[in-house]
Amino acid sequence: MTQLAGVVRLLKTEHTRLTRQIEGISAALSAFGASYGKQNGGRSKISAAGRARIAEAQRQRWAKVRGKSGLTKTVAAVPKRRTMSVSARKKIAAAQRLRWAKFKASQKKAA
Repeated sequence: MTQLAGVVRLLKTEHTRLTRQIEGISAALSAFGASYGKQNGGRSKISAAGRARIAEAQRQRWAKVRGKSGLTKTVAAVPKRRTMSVSARKKIAAAQRLRWAKFKASQKKAA
């Protein structure tokens, strides 16, 4: 039982020591709190008039891109797909058959 009382006494002294340290840290934070408080990343707020100027400039840029015709959309023509001639397909197929034949022959030699 005396060992348990000694452990409790040590825990209480450790508790008071830590409490004093936390109070010291709290005092330091309150002293420097104004300079190290909330920071918003250094971004400045823009006024409503400034936002309006930016929005109007962007609208003018878009108007220049669209042209004087207004909001009409221009549809880009889809390019035609190229078709391969029958003779070209036959040449490609024959070359592919030749490649496969070579591959299969090398596999037979290895086996």
